[in-house]
Amino acid sequence: MTNYIHFSKSHDGYTNLAADGLFLDTLQKGDIMLYMYVNENAVIIGRNQNAWRECRLMDMERDGVQLVRRHTGGGAVFHDNGNLNFSFIMSEKDYDLQRQFKVVMNAMKKLGLEPELSGRNDILIEGKKFSGNAYALAKGNRAHHGTILVNTDLTRLSNYLNVSKAKLAAKGIESVQSRVCNLADFIPGLEVKRVAELLVESFIEEYGEAREYPMTDTVLSNIDYRRDQQISWEWRFGKTPECENFVEQRFSFGEMQMHFTIKNGRIAKLMLYSDSMDTTLVSRLTYVLKGCKFERNALREAFLKIDNKEVAREIVDFMENRGQLANPE
Repeated sequence: MTNYIHFSKSHDGYTNLAADGLFLDTLQKGDIMLYMYVNENAVIIGRNQNAWRECRLMDMERDGVQLVRRHTGGGAVFHDNGNLNFSFIMSEKDYDLQRQFKVVMNAMKKLGLEPELSGRNDILIEGKKFSGNAYALAKGNRAHHGTILVNTDLTRLSNYLNVSKAKLAAKGIESVQSRVCNLADFIPGLEVKRVAELLVESFIEEYGEAREYPMTDTVLSNIDYRRDQQISWEWRFGKTPECENFVEQRFSFGEMQMHFTIKNGRIAKLMLYSDSMDTTLVSRLTYVLKGCKFERNALREAFLKIDNKEVAREIVDFMENRGQLANPE
């Protein structure tokens, strides 16, 4: 049995999540790993989340924010250089959530803080969340993923995420900023590097001596291969569960309601209604849109197949301005 530690030198979300998946799939039985990484500029969504619903995709594209879908469940989060991510990876036999949380809690105590667990997923300080956690199982191994907000820009959190008002209201919370905090709020000047060092120290105290994970050429090649999968439209959007998208707007040619059913990232069904004087508009749009990818270039190309280009451009421009139709990278 060997204990491993690896702190990724990359700040690329696709690379770091690709490595996370590789370690989960390939770590040898009996080995235990603490993997840490920092994503510079990314929104990470859960395996089963709807990117169009959760994210402000046009704003993300404008600001160069990556959309990364992880293999684990949980909600959407924003990552920048002030957010430390960690993964405990080990076999099912060695997996012990209490021990893993103990490592994080003890690292916080070394900073003089008093963390507390909330439910199954969150760690709080003074009632505010600084760490969220998620879990995964693959090929006999388990992973416990978590984030630690050290000195992240919390204002950007709300720039790119469509946080559910119902969820916040149900918890009696006024805003995203009011329910999360940075460790630097309590320890001014605290940096990610220091928190990572304390996590390693606490990990060794709990599990014993550890060494750096061997990043061989084969490992690096496999990470590159998985990164290509991570960045693909099929993974980031095509894996979206079946969902509904409703658009309603009064255009220059009349009012239109468009009800899309999206499956595997494509328009599987649609119902269009309009009071336009052009009685064939709905049937023509239905014909060109069914089966189309629900992303900007594909939709623009499909709309422009109808003979009325002005109508097509007006609809596409409106949908783009709603902030949902970002292009794949």
